[in-house]
Amino acid sequence: MLSEDRLAELSALEKTLDYKFSDSFLLNKALTHKSYTNEKGGDLKNNERFEFLGDAVLDLIVSDYSIQTFQDRSEGSLSKIRAAVVKETCLTVIAQSLNLGRFLLLGKGEEFSGGRTKSSLLANAFEAVAAAIYKDGGLSAATKVFLPLLKEEINKVAKTSEYRDFKSELQEFTQNKFSCIPSYRVIGEKGPDHQKVFEVSVFVKQKLLGTGTGKNKKQAEQTAAQEALLAYSSDSLPK
Repeated sequence: MLSEDRLAELSALEKTLDYKFSDSFLLNKALTHKSYTNEKGGDLKNNERFEFLGDAVLDLIVSDYSIQTFQDRSEGSLSKIRAAVVKETCLTVIAQSLNLGRFLLLGKGEEFSGGRTKSSLLANAFEAVAAAIYKDGGLSAATKVFLPLLKEEINKVAKTSEYRDFKSELQEFTQNKFSCIPSYRVIGEKGPDHQKVFEVSVFVKQKLLGTGTGKNKKQAEQTAAQEALLAYSSDSLPK
């Protein structure tokens, strides 16, 4: 049985999450670090297995939103968005906004070493809470709680070009629209060997649609593909 004080603490977190658990033990387990169970012993369970499940739940929530919102993005680009969002640094910031560290059950050693503010513990606890809500109320409940917390970061990442795979997006587009793939050609190299700059052009059905530069061929191809995708939004389409 959970103590009245612990139930009151969990109730405060439920209000923050705007979700009422049918089974408070699930939320308590999600907030129980292994250092606590190692000290207390008995039948107590820590949150490590919930971390594993919660990571998959968050992946699914981000993936589902992204595939509906960014319909022009390739699989590779969507994967990069998801990886950038469901990572420790991002999840830690959200956990901090929920004051999640306050509710953790920690062993004395972990408490003494500042466990309530450790990024790894906060991010893991956030994942574990996602698993707890999923177990308690299903995917719809988890989505209702966590998508609003993640949506801003998803949209911010999606607008950042470094997370996009323009080559994959262009190839997917041309295969679907023209049943062909783009071809790339190095048209120039400048500078000494240790500071080489490559210039690459991309062609679709032998029509030049983009040219880009970069410190290596792959980077130049990416910028050329980005320019080609911009061309597709104009009238300069190959027939």
